[in-house]
Amino acid sequence: MALGQADINRCPPGGDAGVAKLAALLNKPIRSIDPDCGRHEPLQVAVIQEEHCIGCTLCIQACPVDAIIGANKKMHTVLSDWCTGCDLCVAPCPVDCIVMMPVKPLSVWTDQQAQVARKRFEARERRLQREADVAHETPKAATADKQAVIAAALARARSRRVKP
Repeated sequence: MALGQADINRCPPGGDAGVAKLAALLNKPIRSIDPDCGRHEPLQVAVIQEEHCIGCTLCIQACPVDAIIGANKKMHTVLSDWCTGCDLCVAPCPVDCIVMMPVKPLSVWTDQQAQVARKRFEARERRLQREADVAHETPKAATADKQAVIAAALARARSRRVKP
């Protein structure tokens, strides 16, 4: 949106209040939510039907705020206080065990919740970048380590070689 590549009315979870805030922030006219993007609903959270979860971790990878915990081939669960209701975890689930449920009692998204979610999102992005950096560096370091071990072994073997 800030780059002018998306309209301000494409975020149904924010509703009309979210569009109004974006309009003010970006100095654009207020528009109605684009119906092709969905409709505004009360705040929801993801719930994993644990008896059906196969532990594939696809929902964990999809969650932009690390609100889902679990391990490979183990049951997962959603930290409901962290869940933003974005719905991004539902589609990747191969067994359709994630449902979106209204927050009880019905509530609206607050600025404080949005700020906390933004911080969790940014923390996740930093963690993913660190992991990518380590994954990128590890093969080089491992190769250098292997080459050093091989060179040392060759040096030992050569030193034990009987010269004619």
